[in-house]
Formats: sequence, C-alpha cells, structure tokens
Amino acid sequence: MPKLERQVTICNKLGLHARAATKLVVLASEFDASITLIQGEKQASAASVLGLLMLETGMGKTITLIAEGPDAEPALNAICALIDAKFDEAS
Repeated sequence: MPKLERQVTICNKLGLHARAATKLVVLASEFDASITLIQGEKQASAASVLGLLMLETGMGKTITLIAEGPDAEPALNAICALIDAKFDEAS
C-alpha cells in the first residue's frame, strides 16, 4: 500500500480553526486513505476535528501530511489544494 508524505504551509489568517478543520475532515472522508497531519511533536488523524484542533496550527506553520491507502495521492492533492486555497476563506 503506498505511503506518501508532503509538506504544506498553513496560509489562512486563522490557521486550522474549527471551521477549517471540519472542512478538512469532510474532504478527507471522501477518500479511501488514512491521513495523518504532523506539526512538531504533535500529530492527528484527518478524521478527527478535535485532533486537528489540538495541533494548534497557525498561519505560517508548516505541517506534514502522510497518507496511506489506495487514494493516498488524490487525497493529498485535494487536502493540499484546500489548504493552499486558505480553506476558501475570504482573508
């Protein structure tokens, strides 16, 4: 099973807050892949809004995404696109 890793920088003003974390969880659930986000010493599953909030990821922080499973690559592409689009927030 492929295991892919990618780094991405959080660029929206509020970081990975509740609404952004919820969007990420909903998006991740569309793929047949296990996705983990890592920042520093902390890591969380992309299936857990609470876990993502516990990362306390803010603007300018770089996180590592790890995806395993049949949809690992499209899942990483979609999540990186969401983060790069600042979670579709205005600012």
